[in-house]
Amino acid sequence: MTAIPAELEAALTGLAETEHLLVALDFDGTLAPFVDNPDDSRAIPEARQAVAALLEVSHTTVAYVSGRAIDSLQRVAGSADGILLVGSHGAEYRFDGVDTHPPLSEDERARVHTLSTALSSVSSAHPGTWVEAKPAGFALHTRGLSAEKERLAADAARDAVTKTRLPVTVRDGKDVLEFSILSVTKGDAIRHLRDYTGATAVLYAGDDVTDEDGFAALGAGDLALKCGEGETGAKYRVASPSEVAAVLARLAEDRAATGR
Repeated sequence: MTAIPAELEAALTGLAETEHLLVALDFDGTLAPFVDNPDDSRAIPEARQAVAALLEVSHTTVAYVSGRAIDSLQRVAGSADGILLVGSHGAEYRFDGVDTHPPLSEDERARVHTLSTALSSVSSAHPGTWVEAKPAGFALHTRGLSAEKERLAADAARDAVTKTRLPVTVRDGKDVLEFSILSVTKGDAIRHLRDYTGATAVLYAGDDVTDEDGFAALGAGDLALKCGEGETGAKYRVASPSEVAAVLARLAEDRAATGR
């Protein structure tokens, strides 16, 4: 098993003692390595095993919190019973197979259509990019492009969206630029999950800049885990999904050892 730094190991032991634990996890880059085709993304076996072990422990809830649209998240993550799903950075919720997020209003749907037209034009003008539709917006994917081509496409997208005069939330991610008519973040998702589950402590693990909102929503007694490089507000860091899996496996062991 991958070695875990002593400070992180001690933090996991303390976290395992909480009354009700919420383990919230980003998916791509955290449980699954990045692949050329996002539809081919899958959690590594060690991560699946660790999550399964956590699901076996009582008073423990596992949630996936992703920027993906929730149907896409369901496809790549599978449908293990008991895992709560959050998509589109907190705009979509699927708990126990039931979608609990409110539908968009007629005005919101009209704004999404306007956004679609603007970004489709940008993608057509920048070969190698593609647009992923989400319920409240779109993601312009630039994976595989050179840095210069990625910059040109991103600048064109920002300019096109600005010209629509829509109130839009823009999020930078790894090889992706997202535009949403809603202003929700992964921080909102963590707060909602905490309230929904009655969690007394939370572990949140993520790898991207959008996960920083999730880390910021954590408080005393919680644990923020950054996967990979980059600036972060998380106290703890690991290098790869395999190390995230090792952390989750250790947490499952510690949690089970409490007798809960």
